[in-house]
Amino acid sequence: MDENKKAVIEKRINKTGENLRKNNMEFYYAPTKADVKDIVKSLLKEGDVITHGGSVSMAECGINELISSPEYNYMDRTQVPLEEIKDFYRKSFFADVYISSANAITEDGVLYNVDGNSNRIAAIAYGPESVIIIAGYNKIVKNLKQAEIRVKTEAAPPNCVRLDCKTYCAETGECLSLTKSDRQIYDGCAGDGRICCNYLISAQQRHKNRIKVIIVGEELGY
Repeated sequence: MDENKKAVIEKRINKTGENLRKNNMEFYYAPTKADVKDIVKSLLKEGDVITHGGSVSMAECGINELISSPEYNYMDRTQVPLEEIKDFYRKSFFADVYISSANAITEDGVLYNVDGNSNRIAAIAYGPESVIIIAGYNKIVKNLKQAEIRVKTEAAPPNCVRLDCKTYCAETGECLSLTKSDRQIYDGCAGDGRICCNYLISAQQRHKNRIKVIIVGEELGY
């Protein structure tokens, strides 16, 4: 990456990180995705029960390999039969550590997440003792309005393609609601495969440092 561009990106990351701390979330900066694994490892304890959401960012950083170590008790959602997945999601609330990404992070230190089944946003909000968020700098936005647009144009469409959801955005590349002049933040299609069903805004936290946010100086995920 060009050094001048990198310097500007790092300023934005640090500004966001300072505001995450003000909102009682821990902040860590990883210059590259190769640096993420060591940060995550420093946040884990031997014997921790660990699980995660369906995070592309996490996979890109090789975290699955780390938590598969016999040092931890890894609840691997990819090994769970479909008929047992609801029970698995419920058990995830009792994990010591939950790892996820964020759909967007505002510069004033707020996490924005949108979910279909909502197991991910439920676990971020409550349950696991520790939540680790891994996000590339591309997830940083100015405000919640930009967060909404980011989800409707950059996050939901490729995720619907990845998950083979038959939605308007998977077909066109953006949310149906963007065609409306009086759009609400929760507007979307009426397809059975819709993944934008429930919305979580994580602002100042009551339980200080329960949520740890690692922002990476590279683009990750959707």
